[in-house]
Amino acid sequence: MARIHELIDKRWSPRAFADQEIEEDKIEKLFESASFAASCYNEQPWRFVYATKDYPERYEQLFSCLGEFNQMWVKTAPMIILTVVSKIFARNQNPNDHARHDLGLAIGNMSVQAMSMDLYMHQMAGFSAEKAREVFDIPEDFEPVTMIAVGYLGDADQLPESMREMESPKRDRKNLAQLLFDGDWDKMR
Repeated sequence: MARIHELIDKRWSPRAFADQEIEEDKIEKLFESASFAASCYNEQPWRFVYATKDYPERYEQLFSCLGEFNQMWVKTAPMIILTVVSKIFARNQNPNDHARHDLGLAIGNMSVQAMSMDLYMHQMAGFSAEKAREVFDIPEDFEPVTMIAVGYLGDADQLPESMREMESPKRDRKNLAQLLFDGDWDKMR
């Protein structure tokens, strides 16, 4: 079996984060890595609203957008990010149907960069896009997509007991035969 890069192999999405501040230069490197992602027409449609606990008002604004389940564990993360995409191309004002794909590439870059600095990211869909739009006055031509908790790996014992069982770096992955199309869609399910 071919080995993948160790940073990709090591990557996972914990819920337990250490009570340790993220250095400013590492934060900058995370966002810089996103800026190097490929995107349709080089539009770079991604935008990020973020806060560390050093900025409690902004942190609380982001935290308030999360669903109740995610709030139970995100509170230990030293940084929260809201991801947003532009729904239209700046170059011609046509709809950008590839913006979410491009954001995914940017987040992929960030997650590898994070691992190279011993940081972990946990991306979430469990948040209110409507509340985020209201709190941050996000214009209609932009769309809130996900939120991300970022930090150093913490101790799973700090999590509510109901979540500890989910806190494992062991990941089940589909085998390549299930992912690579060979003409039989039934195998792809």
